Amino acid sequence: MHESTIRPATTVLLLRPGADPATPLEVFMVVRNHQIDSFSGALVFPGGKLETADAAPGLRDRCTLAEALGDDELTFRIAGIREAFEECGVLLARRRGETELLSAAQLGPIEARWRARLNANTAGIAELVEAEDLLLAVDCLVPFAHWITPDFVPKRFDTWFFAALAPADQLALHDGSESVASLWVAPQQALSDAAAGRHTLVFATEQNLRLLAEADSAAQVLAVARQRRIVAVQPWLEDVDGVRHLRIPADAGYAPQASWRLG
Repeated sequence: MHESTIRPATTVLLLRPGADPATPLEVFMVVRNHQIDSFSGALVFPGGKLETADAAPGLRDRCTLAEALGDDELTFRIAGIREAFEECGVLLARRRGETELLSAAQLGPIEARWRARLNANTAGIAELVEAEDLLLAVDCLVPFAHWITPDFVPKRFDTWFFAALAPADQLALHDGSESVASLWVAPQQALSDAAAGRHTLVFATEQNLRLLAEADSAAQVLAVARQRRIVAVQPWLEDVDGVRHLRIPADAGYAPQASWRLG
């Protein structure tokens, strides 16, 4: 498959403090609709492919602290904010002149007017921010990982993962279309549930949950991510003792010799 067929995509790891000392942090995850051909039925972080409207002229002026970002990275971040809004009803945005993110009370009418329209592709994120006079909080997104679908997979994505603290009082909830269930979960619990067969994880999700599970708090996740060198990870197939595994580069920042057994 030619490189031009790889679709750019973005994924958002929405984080919040855990409810007790035994759960230092939780991440928001959704269960993909079984009728969707990408990651059908899997437990994943919210996200999706970039849309042309994510790079609409004038959007840069509607973003907070975007001066140091190149056009490509800015578009990935805008797409992440849009996807989080469409898929789980969380909008990382501010009123002009305010430093706090939108409250649940401020978001309610905006969600009622715009979420279904964005999901139906009858409106774009630029129309939303212009009509509501909002600034997108791209400064809240911290690059966390960069994964490229293996070249033997028919449908491929070039995906940037971003981590962000979820607004404290906005309610995250799946859209009921692309995703059919959702939960806030401790990273280690998600891994344990998958090992017990209660959920299905794809390789990239599993590896990034393991990174999250190393942190003592949501704030530490962001601090470490800001210092980590992001390596583009494109898994490949390799036989290990006669069994096929997905392997990733040793310098990608994950567990040494991380692999995923196939079959």
